[in-house]
Amino acid sequence: MKLSAAGEPHLTYCTNIHAGESWAEIKQNLERFLPAVKQRLAPDRPFGVGLRLSGRAAEELSAPGELPALKDFLARSGLYVFTINGFPYGTFHGARVKEDVYLPDWLDDERLVYSDRLAAILAELLPASDGLEGTVSTVPGAFKPRVDGDRDVASMADRMIRLAASLHRLRERTGKVIALALEPEPFCHLETVAETVSFFEERLFSSVATSRLAALAGVGRSESEAILRRHLGVCFDACHMAVGFEDVRGALAALEGAGIGIGKFQISAGLEVSPEQPAEETARALGPFAEGVYLHQVTERRADGLRRYLDLPDALAAAARSGRLAGTWRIHFHVPLFRERLDPFKSTQGYLEELLGVLRTSPHSKHLEVETYTWDVLPEEFRREDIVDAIARELRWVEARMQGPPPPVER
Repeated sequence: MKLSAAGEPHLTYCTNIHAGESWAEIKQNLERFLPAVKQRLAPDRPFGVGLRLSGRAAEELSAPGELPALKDFLARSGLYVFTINGFPYGTFHGARVKEDVYLPDWLDDERLVYSDRLAAILAELLPASDGLEGTVSTVPGAFKPRVDGDRDVASMADRMIRLAASLHRLRERTGKVIALALEPEPFCHLETVAETVSFFEERLFSSVATSRLAALAGVGRSESEAILRRHLGVCFDACHMAVGFEDVRGALAALEGAGIGIGKFQISAGLEVSPEQPAEETARALGPFAEGVYLHQVTERRADGLRRYLDLPDALAAAARSGRLAGTWRIHFHVPLFRERLDPFKSTQGYLEELLGVLRTSPHSKHLEVETYTWDVLPEEFRREDIVDAIARELRWVEARMQGPPPPVER
């Protein structure tokens, strides 16, 4: 749904909260949940959709008759798709995901094929009115341990440049602008804002990149650079940024200063643990969050800098060995936005409120997507309400902060 904040951004939620890998399963979820959420939030106006399609679902949706049927459902229901989450390719619920969530990554041609297919689907679904552009978010290159030197980095960049050329041709055929949005995440090749800026400047916007794109697209060098900047950008995930202790305004300024577009903001919050809490009590309370499906990277801010742990069990083991927390922990575990606390812990809601406070008056993207995909692995006491009610509550929480002075904090 379009908000009345500066830039009139579109707000939605990502359907990756609903378990489903086949197109039949995803279609069933869309028909079950989207009209119900729309009725609570935007009964008399169009409601945007943040679509998640697995590799399997994207291929099945390309079968004859399926895409027209989806378009008909969207039109009848007052729904429109403006962004696709193209990050998780394979199974995303109910089984171990962990570091496999990045596979296939940008070291593999299948990631290019998948992203290209998603862009073509989005071009079909994206409304032609109001100059609305589309985004496909994706993995930040690869899981960091998989990247072995300059050759791998160059290989990833070349696939992204090849996709940019394809997106340019898609724009020429359809008039639709679709951008790939790389999503920095802890323990990935693009982890920090500084790493992200370096990768774009040295690999995607460099003279080598513009020459490569010019050859692929059959355009001049000046147009080539514009194409790269139009079709390659970032997805700014607020939970990931908070976990990395990235300064909100500093991060936005660094990306803007490098001419890197922010395709969309994923509106998300993580956990924050204070060092004042006894280590044994902290370990007991965090136990239910150390579940076996997703990676829950941890960053500990100490007096001497940041220490990073690949997963929550690793951080808990380190704390057990030392008998204490050496600093504040921030944990990559997406929690409901409206919860300031998940006792005895805080969420990173404060970071998110600071970000939304900036976006309310200084638009950096037209795409805002709530992403609380961990709903089904949250400890039970934090997910007792109906899922449709929880999604609607999250969206209302964001809408309230984007359209006026921040309301009193919800607890």
